[in-house]
Amino acid sequence: MKKIENIIADLKNLFPKTKIALDYKNNWQLLVAVQLSAQCTDKKVNEITPALFKKYPKLEDYASANIKEFEQDIKPSGFYHNKAKNIIGAAKTVKEKFNGKLPKTMKEMLTIPGIGRKSANVILGNAYGVVEGIAVDTHVRRLSKKLGLTKSTNPDIIERDLMKQIPKEEWFGFTYRLIDYGRKYCHARPHDHKNCPLAKYYV
Repeated sequence: MKKIENIIADLKNLFPKTKIALDYKNNWQLLVAVQLSAQCTDKKVNEITPALFKKYPKLEDYASANIKEFEQDIKPSGFYHNKAKNIIGAAKTVKEKFNGKLPKTMKEMLTIPGIGRKSANVILGNAYGVVEGIAVDTHVRRLSKKLGLTKSTNPDIIERDLMKQIPKEEWFGFTYRLIDYGRKYCHARPHDHKNCPLAKYYV
């Protein structure tokens, strides 16, 4: 059995059920939460979004939002100038270009302000079950290297390396299981790896 198959099997044993940690009720809210989560913890995003989603219930509310006011609404997520510009820009793009509905392809998703491959993978997979790649977040980037699945620190190269090794039907679950693993067992802070269940695969 190949190393990657063992890693996938072990992750499935550790986390039989896995899902995105962000709270949202529809596809547009998912996009907003994903944009807010850049350089910010999912926990913090989930603290911000209930009031935000109540204040701006519809896509149109974002498209017509006052940017200065919106910046203050999302300020605790960090990098709020850029995020506000991108989210309002995304709302306008989705409204005008896609008739108010998120597109279902990677190519179209990448035309939306603030959306790169990682975000697009997360949104397409969770919104539509469309899997065109592997979302490489900070946990996936760090642990893929630790597990010897890539030598790169560039998310695009890491994604390509992982896609070559992991069967396509495992792409979506792999991301969230690795994130769960990073949160529960092998966090970024220096620690003794004796309690990390996948330590036998570390390089």
